[in-house]
Amino acid sequence: MAEELRQEQEHSQHVDRLRRGLEQQIKEMQVRLDEAEAAALKGGKKIIAKLEERIRSLEQELDGEQRRHQDTDKNYRKAERRMRELDFQVEEDKKNAERLTDLIDKLQGKLKVYKRQVEEAEEIAATNLGKYRQLQAQLTDAEERADVAENCLSKLRAKSRVTASAAPLASSASAAVIRSSSFARDY
Repeated sequence: MAEELRQEQEHSQHVDRLRRGLEQQIKEMQVRLDEAEAAALKGGKKIIAKLEERIRSLEQELDGEQRRHQDTDKNYRKAERRMRELDFQVEEDKKNAERLTDLIDKLQGKLKVYKRQVEEAEEIAATNLGKYRQLQAQLTDAEERADVAENCLSKLRAKSRVTASAAPLASSASAAVIRSSSFARDY
């Protein structure tokens, strides 16, 4: 039993040494833990400050992006409205072009009619000019014949005055004058 007691005492001493060693380790670990907590707290505050700064920076970027998005959206709506206006203008231009094409077709039809009428009028004018020239020539001929007949008549009258003594001759001269004047009337 003394042996057991001694073993128990040794065991107890051994456990005591272990307990004191463990207590010493616990104290050291507690110190390290306190230092680590202090460092973590100090580092955590820095990290938190950095994160808060990053959050503010991101919020500013978000605000900037939202403003740019609003501007872009506004520009998009403006461009869309302009596109609708241009589409409407294109439609109006197409309608106007169709109207102008129809008008051009009608005017070309009228132009053809007018050209045909001008050609017909030119043909009639050419015919009338030909007739006029023909009549002018006939008139000139008739005037020349009338001048010749008048000269003949004057000569005959002069002769008849000279030869007033011959009555039968005078009646034949007047008959010749009547024949020449009726000849001139025929032409």
